[in-house]
This record gives sequence, structure tokens and C-alpha cells, in this order.
Amino acid sequence: MPDDAKIIEKPAAKDRKGGAPVRQNKVRFVTATSLFDGHDAAINIMRRILQSLGAEVIHLGHNRAVAEIVDAAIQEDVQGIAVSSYQGGHIEYFKYMVDLLKERGAGHIKVFGGGGGVIVREEIKELHDYGVERIYAPEDGQKMGLQGMIEDMIARADFDPADIGTASVSDLGKEGWSSLARFLTLLEEERVDAKSLAALEDAAFAQTRAPILGVTGTGGSGKSSLCDELITRFRMDSNEFKIAILAIDPSRRKSGGALLGDRIRMNSINAPQIFFRSIATRESDREVPPFVHQAVNAVRAAGVDLIIVETPGIGQGNAAIAELADISLYVMTPEFGAASQLEKIDMLDFADIVAINKFDRKGAEDALRDVSKQVQRNREDFSKSADEMPVFGAIASRYQDDGVTGLYIALRDQIAGKGYSLPDTKFKSNNKRMPSTRDAIVPPSRQRYLAEIASEVRGYHEKTSQQSALAREIQQLERSQEMLEQADGDGKALDKLIEERRGRQDPRAKKLLDNWPKVKESYSGDEYVVKIRDKEIRTKLTRKSLSGTEIRKVVLPRYEDHGELLNWMLRENLPGSFPYTAGVFAFKREGEDPTRMFAGEGDPFRTNARFKYLSKDSDAKRLSTAFDSVTLYGFDPNERPDIYGKIGNSGVSVATLDDMKVLFDGFDLCSPTTSVSMTINGPAPTILAMFLNTAIDQQLDKFEKENNRQPTEDEANKIREWSLETVRGTVQADILKEDQGQNTCIFSTEFSLKVMGDIQAFFVDNRVRNFYSVSISGYHIAEAGANPISQLAFTLSNGFTFVESYLARGMKIDDFAPNLSYFFSNGMDPEYSVLGRVARRIWAIAMREKYGANERSQKLKYHVQTSGRSLHAQEMDFNDIRTTLQALIAIYDNCNSLHTNAYDEAYTTPTEHSVRRAMAIQMIINKEWGLAQNENPNQGAFVIDELTDLVEEAVLKEFERIAERGGVLGAMETGYQRGKIQEESLYYEHKKHDGSLPIVGVNTFIDPDAPPPPSPPLQRSTTEEKDSQIKRLREFQARNPEKSEEVRQRLRDAVVNDENVFAVLMDAVRYCSLGQISDTLFEVGGRYRRNM
Repeated sequence: MPDDAKIIEKPAAKDRKGGAPVRQNKVRFVTATSLFDGHDAAINIMRRILQSLGAEVIHLGHNRAVAEIVDAAIQEDVQGIAVSSYQGGHIEYFKYMVDLLKERGAGHIKVFGGGGGVIVREEIKELHDYGVERIYAPEDGQKMGLQGMIEDMIARADFDPADIGTASVSDLGKEGWSSLARFLTLLEEERVDAKSLAALEDAAFAQTRAPILGVTGTGGSGKSSLCDELITRFRMDSNEFKIAILAIDPSRRKSGGALLGDRIRMNSINAPQIFFRSIATRESDREVPPFVHQAVNAVRAAGVDLIIVETPGIGQGNAAIAELADISLYVMTPEFGAASQLEKIDMLDFADIVAINKFDRKGAEDALRDVSKQVQRNREDFSKSADEMPVFGAIASRYQDDGVTGLYIALRDQIAGKGYSLPDTKFKSNNKRMPSTRDAIVPPSRQRYLAEIASEVRGYHEKTSQQSALAREIQQLERSQEMLEQADGDGKALDKLIEERRGRQDPRAKKLLDNWPKVKESYSGDEYVVKIRDKEIRTKLTRKSLSGTEIRKVVLPRYEDHGELLNWMLRENLPGSFPYTAGVFAFKREGEDPTRMFAGEGDPFRTNARFKYLSKDSDAKRLSTAFDSVTLYGFDPNERPDIYGKIGNSGVSVATLDDMKVLFDGFDLCSPTTSVSMTINGPAPTILAMFLNTAIDQQLDKFEKENNRQPTEDEANKIREWSLETVRGTVQADILKEDQGQNTCIFSTEFSLKVMGDIQAFFVDNRVRNFYSVSISGYHIAEAGANPISQLAFTLSNGFTFVESYLARGMKIDDFAPNLSYFFSNGMDPEYSVLGRVARRIWAIAMREKYGANERSQKLKYHVQTSGRSLHAQEMDFNDIRTTLQALIAIYDNCNSLHTNAYDEAYTTPTEHSVRRAMAIQMIINKEWGLAQNENPNQGAFVIDELTDLVEEAVLKEFERIAERGGVLGAMETGYQRGKIQEESLYYEHKKHDGSLPIVGVNTFIDPDAPPPPSPPLQRSTTEEKDSQIKRLREFQARNPEKSEEVRQRLRDAVVNDENVFAVLMDAVRYCSLGQISDTLFEVGGRYRRNM
């Protein structure tokens, strides 16, 4: 615990009555995670508690640059900024924030932060001395509790901004918007005198009158997203056109707090000509508080060209915005119920334009027709057809949607028609008044796919029970027949009963029972012998302990009853046999433990050296790569402080093909004993293209060295083909879980899924059979706070979504299913012991029974990483104990590969020493732990059988809940998965902090005499490494700028023309850096729009 007085002594609140702190002022906070940081579970918990304690919260979500946060804090005139920072670079980040606030005249805004132990004691003191108000350490959570920390933040920020300085009418148009922001605060608090109000009115009317666009609509209709798309188009038409947005959200009557949630949805507002202010209704019971009329005068006096006022979601009888607006836009969705409900919507009387957003939903065209007719009736405008009414379909979530463009042109026409001037536009109208049809990611007719899978799995188990009962009856009847005949009875009397049951017996079930004696015999000797393509493969089946006990590699059940035996074979079976509950391979590969060699720090040279150190004693090189957060978010290294501090921290910096070649120098990427796992998501296509080019170039260089000449074009093509067919590994790339876990999303979801499909199509066309095109990950879902059942259900449902998406693109199931793999987190809960078993069984049954896939496609392969959430900064030595237990259950469950976290990852990039300890955990289990010599230790345990069935049924029920919401993509649109993850995260945190969930060394068995922990060794990238990366990047970019621009244009064209983007990326990475490619794709694919 830091020992400076600033940390400990300031009280948590000014006064308490009945345990509730008394607030002197309305406290406003901006909350966010730091740049390139997706760990928003903690800050989401914080912003929820802030709201519940009466604060107004402007939540910006994950991955926010210092300038974005500072701009928001100034425009929103907040008292505090709260930032979580887990990804390193925090010293530079927080110092830059303090500097920028002071530079912008906002040094009074208090900066708070936390990083779950990543920010160590000396760094906390350094940041406090620099001007950060408070950095909270894990020890603060022990001492103060969650709510206590938030109350401390509010108490420290409980001051009146007006005491710092006021603003005059003459300053409203000043650059930076700070005077306008302060004046709005004074208006809201009714602290502007009559003289100033009169001056404000005069100033407003002295300006060219800016039109007011009022935007209202039903809750969840996508008003903010639609506004964002409209503002984007205004910006594309003119960089000089000034826009002010006043976004109103309701206050909670009980607490007085408010979630001001519109700014987070806006990607277009980060520009000097855009002003955005979030307004809470506070004590007003109207959707438009009275002072907003004065606020409109203030922004008009500031010289803006367009004012947008967005109200909260309204009901059928609300239309207050019409009184304020010059042009009003009403936003709704196709699901308004029966057509008669339209007669009750007040805004259909007053709206100048109606937008039906989310037009990709079922029944959208019918909704357009019904709403158009209702508007026609309301206006009594029967001289025109209903199709001419100002009603437009739009899909704001779709980048460059022509439905939104049609709406934009209509709004411009309305504004111009009322005498206001606008800049010329480059956009063309959409006469259809609805979006053009595009192929859906998952067709509407397939939205029930998860419910169908749940039904299929349950049907399989029901059939298993029936077949098991039949097998038992047949065996009993046959034995009874034998006994009757032995006693000279009439055994033939049972023939009819036996034959009738045999007729109902499934051929597969009969075959399993008939083959069982041979299976038993093949496993009973010292070796298991199998012939593959005339080659005899022998696997040793037994080992002897020091005591001389023979331990069999696979132990078979001792069932004599055919019903029990068939039930076991159909639900469990041996490793390598359907439904693969016990494992997808009959035996583990000799000489290749599931151990992953995990590294990622500094520049590629340092990480390459770490890989060589970790793999020097292993024949198999199973390399697992962690990238720094600059790379994870698709950026290039840069001198800007909030970027510079993160280069090479918490992962390796890779920006170019040159970097990738250095990273894997000395490793033959096409060797059958080499495989590479890359933990990358948003920019995964670019990183994957770099990796595959590296593998190809290695083989081309090898040919040149061995033959003393360059290959011919034909030889080079053959080397390229062979390299792609041979290279082994996986790239994470799973954008669905990134959205659900709120992590490294950078492109719009639709575009990301399109490019993922392009990767798989490229793999099919080029016969890439040994590399996984996507590792469908539950790890980040678990790290965001999900419990094991939600992790498994969401991850499997995401996997089946990729299946449906690829099938919709016309791919064949057996061409792509083997390229899909999974990635789970193992924690301490009991359900983790059966995670892989349940996943394998559901996948295998669905693949065979529903999709008709072959055996290779039925096998679910998965990687396990031990839980990062159970790495605690307190008593860190205990972390290895937790990791050992989590590794043990992963090995018992026959995972295909395993990464054990280092104990010190609670606060830093692991050291060489801690990584060695983490690898030793696996080695000790695999080489020393006696029972690990057996490869099916879970089978036959009653508790494992029970848990497998319970967890499977819980997952199937979750499938059905997701299906009810339109499948994974429909559920994501409503925030279902993210909301559930956050609820489970909050539940865990509360139980951890109140002690009802015992965690040894954290809230239980705490050493009362423990001295402050010593300063740990910190693994940080060096200044030399950062500068070297920037230098190498600039040299790469300068090498061939003409070719770079040419290939970037090819990328743009490929997106616009719906060609295979990944095929172009394979060329682009040879001339363009990661950041250049990301920027190009942002232009045509769209940026990710954050959700609350």
C-alpha cells in the first residue's frame, strides 16, 4: 500500500446521514478505459456505482485516447475523470492527461485511475506527485470496498466548477469550447443573471440563424447511431460546417444519478468543429428540460451552423421536441406492434421526417408501408401517394448505408426548404427510400439455428436413452433364452420379442456393441496397433510406477450390461471416438505436450530471444504470441505520449512485415513440429497476412540458399502453395467475442465478419488445412467477468454463428469446419472441470446430426489459458497454486494445448523467471504427476458425469435464450451478452469484496503482520526499443511509397466491389504498415461503434 498521506488520509465523504454521503454539488464524471485498452469490466462496474450514488456519468467505453477524454471532460464540464488502465504505458498516459488538462485550462478536473495491480506502488506515488488525484490499488479495495472507493472519488470531486471560473457571452465562440461548456453549466444551474440572459439572446440573434434539428424516438431505436451517421455525412461534405449536439438523457429519480449514454455511440464528433454536450433531465419531469431553450441560444451565439437536439427515448404520447425544433426527426424500428398502434404516436403528427431504423429486421418493408400510410392519413395529404411521404428506412449500424444517405438528403432538403443554407453535398438521393439489400451475415430464415442445435442435442440424448433401454432388453431376453434352453424350456418363445427389439435397434448402436470385444482386446495389450496407409503405428499403452504398478494410458469401463455400455459409448466413448467427450484424439502425440511457449514483450528482437529460450529444451516449438496494445488496435508506433508509452508493453510491437520476420527468425514455420498461436483480434487479417508471407518467404529464402539461385516463377508458385498447405497455427480473430467482452474491436462488426469470411474463403481456395482461420475465444468473455456457463454458451454460440455465416456464403461445411478452433479460460469454479467435455460433445453432435459434417469436422480442438481473473496482486506467490489446479483440470480434460499464466502477470509482463515457473507447472504435471500418465482420468467419476450433464443443459438453455433474441447477432444488438457478462462480473466483485467468496490471501487468511510487499521487477519496454520501432517503421514506409498507395487503392476497391479483401491483404502487407492498412480499411469499412 502506498504510504504517502495523499493516498490514505483524505476522507471518503463530507458527511453521512444514515450511511448515505451528502453531496454539495451535482457531480459529473467521464469514465473510460485508456487508449488501446479493452478491459472495461472494471470501469463499467465503477460507472454503475457512480450512477447509483447520484453522479451523472458520461461513459466513453474502451480504447480512448487522452485527447478524446480531455475533449469530452471539457465539453461536458465535469469535475472528474475515471480511467482504468491495464495495458501498460500508464505513466505516460496519466501524465499526458494531466498536462493536456492544464494546457486546455482545465487543470481543476480531478483525474482518478486504477489498474488492478498493474500500476505498482512507486508508480502510484509518482503519478500522485505529478497531479493525478488518486490511483486506486487492490489494497484500497480490501480496505475501502467497492462502494467506498467510489464514494471517495465523488467526495474528492464534489466541488462547483463555477467557483473555478465563470464564462461570459462574448467568449462563447472561443476555440476549444470551454467557455460555451461552462456557460451551459451556469444556465443549467440557473446562475445566469437577467442582464447576461438578455445579452445571450442578442448574441444569438446577431448570428446567422442556425437550424435546430430535433431528434426523438422510441428507446433503443438507434437515435444516437443515426445521428452519428448523419454527422459523418455533414463532415464529409464540409470540414468547416460547425455542429452542436445537445443530447438529453433521463435522471434516475431514486438516486439522482444519470447515465449520459449518447456520446459513446458517436465516432464522428472527435473534430474541432463539433461540440457535444450531454444533459440530464434532473428534477424536470419533461423529456426536454426548460433550460434547453436557453442552451440552444448559447450554442447559436457560439456561431454553430447546425444544432441537433436529441431527446431520451419516448412513449407514444410524447412530442415535446416539436416545440423546440425547426425540423423534427422521429426514429422508430419495425417492431411497433399492430398497425393500429401507429394511430397513438403523437410524433407522427409533428415529425417532418420519420426514420425506420434497423431496417434489416423482419417485417421492415411492411412497417415502411404502414407508417407511410399513417403519416399520409395524419397529414390528410391524399393528393400524393403513400410512397411519397417523408418516411425512410435506414440501417445506421451498416457502414455507408444508402438508406441513411437517402434520409440525409431528405433532411438537407427539409432544412434548405425552410430557408437555411447548407454546404454542397457529394451524396446522391436514394429514390427507393429504403436500404439496398445485401446478403445477411446470417439469413433471417436461419435465425433459430441455436434453438435447432439445442433440440438436436436433446434429441440425440433421448434417442440414446431409448437405444440403451433396447440394448438392455435384447441382452436380457437373449440371456433368458439361453437359460430357458439350458433348463429344457421353450427358448424360441422369446424369438418374437427379440426380433421386434432388434428391428428397432439403430444400426450404429448395434455396430458399437458388436465391435466392443475387439475394442477391448485392442486396448488390453502393451501396445495399441493401427495401420494408416500401409504404415503400422504403435502406441505404448502401459507405464510402470516406481512401485511396479502398471498404469494404463486409457482405462476402459467394466460394464457388462449392454444398456450401460451403450449409454456410455453414445454419451462418452473412448478418446478419439464420437462424440469425443473424452477427447478428439485416441492418444496424445508422443513427444509433444500441450505446453505453449508464451512470449511477447519489447520489440521483435527481444521476443524472438525469449521464444528461443523457452523452446530450447523442446523438440516441438509451440509458440504463443502476445502483441502490445498498439498492435492489437491496428495502430503504428508513434511519439504521441499515450501511444509511445504502450509500444512494446504487455506484448510485442509488430507494425510491418519486417517485424514479423524478425519475430520468428530461426524457427521453421513450415516444420511439422512448429505451430504458432497469435493472440490478435481487430487487425487479425493484417497480422495473419504478415505471418503467412513470413512463412512463404522463409521457404523461398531456403530454396535460394540451397540452390544458389532464385526460384523460377513456377517454382515460386509451388513453394507458395506448399507453404500455405503446410504451415501450422492459429489466429484468434474472433470479433464476436470482442464485441461481447468489449475488447479489441476496431472495425464495424459487419465489415469484420465479412473479412473473417474472406480469410476462410482464401483458406479453402489455397488448401490451408493445418492453420485455424479463427480461434473462437471464451477467454476474454471470462476475463470480462462471465461465469463458466456463460463463457461456454456464448463461445459455442459464436462458433455456430461462424458456421451459419460461412454456409450462407456458399462454403461447404467440411471445407471450413476443420479450420475452426476454440480457446477457453479455466478458473476455480467446478464447471471448469467439464468445459472441454461439454464443448466437444455439443459440437460433435451438432456437426454430425444437424450439419451432416464428416469426422474431421466433428472434432472440436481447443486451447486453454489459465485464468487471468484469478491472478491477484495480493500474496502473488499463491497465484501459482491456483494456476496449477487450473492446469491440472485442463490436462485431465484432454485439452489440445495449454498456456499457464505467470504469477506476476497480475501487475507486469512476466519475467523470464516467472515464465519458466509457469512452464514448470505443466512440465511437473506431465512428467511427474503419476495420474497424468493416464489419458482419460475424468471418465467414470460420478461428479464429472453429473456436472457434464448439468452444464450441457445449462448451455442449451442459454442457446434458446439467445435464439429468442434473433441469434447471436440479434442478441448483440440488444446488448444481451454484454449485459449478462457485466452482471456476473459485478456479482463476483461484490462477493469478493464482502468476503462471501473466500479468496485466500485476498479476503481470507490474510497475514496480519505482512510488511508492505517489496517493489517487484517490472518488465517494461525500453526507450531504445520504442525509438527503434518507430525508426524501423518509417524506413519501411519510405521504401516504396508509390507501390504502397497503389495497393491501398486496391484494398479500397476490393471492399467497395465486395471482393476477397484478405487476398489483397496478402499483397498489401509487403508494402504497407499495419497502421496504414487500418486507416485504409476505416475509410471503406467503418469504425467500430461502442456500446454501453
